[in-house]
Amino acid sequence: MSAVNSTKFSHLTFILLGIPGLEDWHTWIAIPFCLMYTVALLGNCVLIFLIATERSLQEPMYLFLSMLAVSDLILSTSTVPKMLAIFWFRATEIAFESCLTQMFFVHFGFVAESAVLLAMAFDRYVAICDPLRYTTILTNAKIGKIATAIVIRSYCIIFPVFFLLKRLPFCGSNVLPHSYCEHIGVARLACADITVNIWYGFAVPIVTVILDVVFIGMSYVLILKAVFRLPTKDARLKAFSTCGSHVCIIILFYTPAFFTLLTHRFGHHVPRHIHILLADLYVLIPPMLNPIVYGMKTKQIRKQVGCIFLIVLND
Repeated sequence: MSAVNSTKFSHLTFILLGIPGLEDWHTWIAIPFCLMYTVALLGNCVLIFLIATERSLQEPMYLFLSMLAVSDLILSTSTVPKMLAIFWFRATEIAFESCLTQMFFVHFGFVAESAVLLAMAFDRYVAICDPLRYTTILTNAKIGKIATAIVIRSYCIIFPVFFLLKRLPFCGSNVLPHSYCEHIGVARLACADITVNIWYGFAVPIVTVILDVVFIGMSYVLILKAVFRLPTKDARLKAFSTCGSHVCIIILFYTPAFFTLLTHRFGHHVPRHIHILLADLYVLIPPMLNPIVYGMKTKQIRKQVGCIFLIVLND
């Protein structure tokens, strides 16, 4: 398709290449991607269903887990279906408005998930450091306010990207060497100075996430101090076990995020298809593994999942 020369956004269309350099492998790459997305979709939907319907799971820890599942669904569902359409059906065209919408939900899901992980760290801090006041501090009303604050913060951080892109003229190539739309990738196609986009796209969300990581780290420093003051080994092990799932989720989310960030910022010698493949896996692996980790490490969830399987088998 020829390059788009109009600056009227209602007529602008982009071309997503998928994974440049691996076009011959797209069909085969799509198979594990589809399987991972199916696992992520089923796992997170089952978690949300169990927490919404089972009264014993309507506690602060599980309510935060349901928020994490929603963030995972936003992150994966906003990208993977279009990605699979590119790989299998060569459906590479995407309208400018659709590209903006996809970009918004990708970045929104990332920032929201980081905030949910911070809220979960606060939950574990209260549960271990101030257990007697746990139910009075984390009431349903306060959890609702936390959820609202997460949504508002994520929206306010990402929404300015719309205006930063809308002000740019697009008169050159309309080809995006990526599997989905992301802010800087789209901005680089503009025929104008994108310094503001680069600074905003790099600094604001990243600083926000780094602050989340710092506060999570502070929470766990206080948690460790409280744990080592416990009188018995069994009590310390029980306290550690309540944090195990959350620590695994933190590692799964932030490790690939910072690795991808550093390779994009400093890994200029890394081939482009490696960058894109890492970015694609990032929206798949954490959403797929999060419900599995909590399902394996949380007795109540395992019990409820087992009940569902028994009901299905009996039917």
